[in-house]
Amino acid sequence: MKSPLHSVHAPEPIGPYTQAIRAGDFIFISGQIGIDPTVGKITAKDAVGQTTQALKNIRAILTAAGLSPEDVVKTTLFLADMNDFAAVNEAYGEMFHDDPPARSTVQVARLPMDAKVEIEVIAMRRPATSA
Repeated sequence: MKSPLHSVHAPEPIGPYTQAIRAGDFIFISGQIGIDPTVGKITAKDAVGQTTQALKNIRAILTAAGLSPEDVVKTTLFLADMNDFAAVNEAYGEMFHDDPPARSTVQVARLPMDAKVEIEVIAMRRPATSA
C-alpha cells in the first residue's frame, strides 16, 4: 500500500508528482532542487546554496514523515556541473556526516528551473524497539 506525503515547509511540486510516497516502511522523496518554499523559486545562485536549500526541503519532508536524516538509506545527486562535486560534498556532509547513506552522483545536461543540483532520497522507517 502506498500513500502520498506532504510538508508545507517544502516547495510544492512543479509537475505532476508528489513530494514523497510512503510504501510500506520506505519513503521515496522526489528529487528536490533548491527552491525556497517561502518564495517559490531558487534564490541561491551557487551549487552550495542550492544544495543547502534542497537538503532543508528534504529534511522538512522527512520530518513530515516522522523521520530524520539518520533514516535515509540512499540518495542520488544530479549535478549540472561535476566541477561542483567537492563543494556540494561539503554542504551534503553537513546533513549526512555520521553513518552517511549510500549515494550515486551523476552529471546531467540540464535540471528543472536550471538548477545546479537535484537530490532524491530513499528513507526507511526503523523498526520499533521493545523495552
